[in-house]
Amino acid sequence: MHLKRPHIRSELLSLLVAAYLVLAFNATFWTKASDYFGDGSAGFWAFAIAISAGFAICMVVVSVKYLTKPIFILLILIAAATAWFTDSFGAVIDREMILNTVQTTPAEAGHLMTPGFLLHYLLFAIVPAMLIAWIRIVHRPFMAKLAWNAGLTVMLAAIFVASAALQMPAIASTLRQHRDLLKYLTPVTPLVSVSQYSFQTASNINREVVVVDADARRGIAAAADRKPMVTIIVAGETARAQNFSLGGYSRTTNPLLEKQDITYFPNATSCGTATATSIPCMFSQFGRRDFSFERGQYTENLLDVLRHAGVQVEWWENNTGDKGVAARSASTDFSALNDPAYCVSHECLDGILLDRLDGWLDGVSSDSVLVLHQLGSHGPAYFLRYPDEFRRFVPDCRTAEFAECTQEEIVNAYDNTILYTDHILSGVIDRLKARANTLSGAMLYMSDHGESLGEKGLYLHGTPYMFAPREQTHVPFVMWMSDGFAGAAKIDRACISALAGEEVSHDNLYHTALGMMDIIAASRDPKLDLSNGCRQAASQ
Repeated sequence: MHLKRPHIRSELLSLLVAAYLVLAFNATFWTKASDYFGDGSAGFWAFAIAISAGFAICMVVVSVKYLTKPIFILLILIAAATAWFTDSFGAVIDREMILNTVQTTPAEAGHLMTPGFLLHYLLFAIVPAMLIAWIRIVHRPFMAKLAWNAGLTVMLAAIFVASAALQMPAIASTLRQHRDLLKYLTPVTPLVSVSQYSFQTASNINREVVVVDADARRGIAAAADRKPMVTIIVAGETARAQNFSLGGYSRTTNPLLEKQDITYFPNATSCGTATATSIPCMFSQFGRRDFSFERGQYTENLLDVLRHAGVQVEWWENNTGDKGVAARSASTDFSALNDPAYCVSHECLDGILLDRLDGWLDGVSSDSVLVLHQLGSHGPAYFLRYPDEFRRFVPDCRTAEFAECTQEEIVNAYDNTILYTDHILSGVIDRLKARANTLSGAMLYMSDHGESLGEKGLYLHGTPYMFAPREQTHVPFVMWMSDGFAGAAKIDRACISALAGEEVSHDNLYHTALGMMDIIAASRDPKLDLSNGCRQAASQ
């Protein structure tokens, strides 16, 4: 016995799909709209009717024979996936988030494919998609369909215009005051973001990289007869300054760094809220206001200028990629090595960096800069970022499914990752100190961005910068240099420490690193080089 396939008119299906998209996948959008407009206000209801009519218009317009099913199914599949991350973590699926998605690794993506997500996707995406695929859509003859669709579109457009016009002052002022609202509209924002990313990628095909400071050279200090100068730059991952005890956090998350002679900058901000933006920006000569994806990808960066000046440069990758920064430099990808002592399924504890650092330092024979790109505090699987001996704050969340953990457990797991980062950074310093007779060492640490741990209903990171909470943009910044390094570079360390209270940012990294290595380059801005004034003070 064959089950008879039900029939449905294309116009009715269009309205039903529009209603499904509006109601099933926009919980965060409607919650924010209700808060911004005022729960139950006339402005809110006029806005809701206008948005619903707009969705219906779009669905009627695309209900073309042979295309209706593929389009409706695709929209539902996209909406169901993006709605989960928006509703669970407060994520905005903008162009930067699409870039992050494209550049993610299978291991990172795997942590997001939780049982909760898979069940949600089965119920809200796969089942409706199969239902649409099964039913038989009845289309009217071409001219009749054209007339019906046109008439329905005009009616819906009238509803849209009337609703918007009746409450235009309230709608306009609310959207102007809360420009983040429309970014939560699913699947509109994800589709627009994919289009922007695709256009951006296509327009950059065959674009050449702009050379920067090909004539860069080392200064007087670098030319002196002395031990090799070595700067290790640690690019942190998802560490927020609010959870560093160096900056006043109530828990002791930096017990080892507190014993080191470091300078901690408590007022540092990031260039972006996601790795794909922040890492290229950190190593770029362009500050946050002037940086763009195109500039980051197609302009030489700090590593290139250092190489032009004759410094040995290397990048060690233990995250989701160097984002193009090390494209022209020597690099090692530890996740690809998958050392079983530190790695599981190509995700490695940061201890692997310390394990390999001794051998690298013993082989240094000239001025060098090594970049360590941490896995750090990458969520949501915080519990996988530290070994058991660093489970100081318990009970800690032992799953990537935040809904199964209390807020306290999530914070405990996150704080354990900071404790482990403290161990890594202090270990870098100790290894440089141990070679004081053969090397002059320094370390710079900056996290790429921060992290939300439930504040304002947000988790993880990636919120558009103009709307991002401080938890995602306030990052830790640590500077350390040995007596030998400070002497060779003629830098007054007490002067550096006196700068600790100043407002600093990722903008300073490029210029400060060049200054510390005493590199003469046109792109180095003395105003952004934190060592510049202190070098002059030391030489007076």
